[in-house]
Amino acid sequence: MTAGEQGGRPTGRPEVLDGPFNTRQLLRLDEALRLADRGTGLTFSVYVGELDEPVRGHAEKLHGQLGDPDHSVLVAVSPNQRVLEIVTGSEARKRIPDRSAKLAALSMAAAFGGGDLAGGIVSGLAQLSDQAGKPSA
Repeated sequence: MTAGEQGGRPTGRPEVLDGPFNTRQLLRLDEALRLADRGTGLTFSVYVGELDEPVRGHAEKLHGQLGDPDHSVLVAVSPNQRVLEIVTGSEARKRIPDRSAKLAALSMAAAFGGGDLAGGIVSGLAQLSDQAGKPSA
C-alpha cells in the first residue's frame, strides 16, 4: 500500500506511520537538521530504528547509501537496543573529529537516559554542527 491509500482507495492524506516522535518533535528534528545542513555545508541525517549486528557496520552501510557520503554525518539511534552510532564521511571527519563526535554522543545518551529522545538528537545535532563550523570558502 502506498502513502495516501487505504484498502486500495486514496484517502486524500498521507499514511502516518507509528513512531517514537509526535508532530512537534518531528518539526524540531526537521528544523535542527535544516540548520545543521545550512550552517555547515555538510549533510546531516538521522536514522531511528533497529540496527543489525554488527551495529557499527549497519550504520556505516546506511551512511554509505546517502547522496554524498563524504560530506555527510549520520546519527543512528536504536532505542530498543540502547545503541547510538555517529558516522562521519571523509570530508565531514576533518571538521568533526572523533573526540567531538564522542562528546556529542555522551550528551545525547544522557538525554536519552532521561527519556528525551528527540531533545537528545536535537542537542547532539547542534553540538556536531557547532563543531563543524561554517564551510570554508
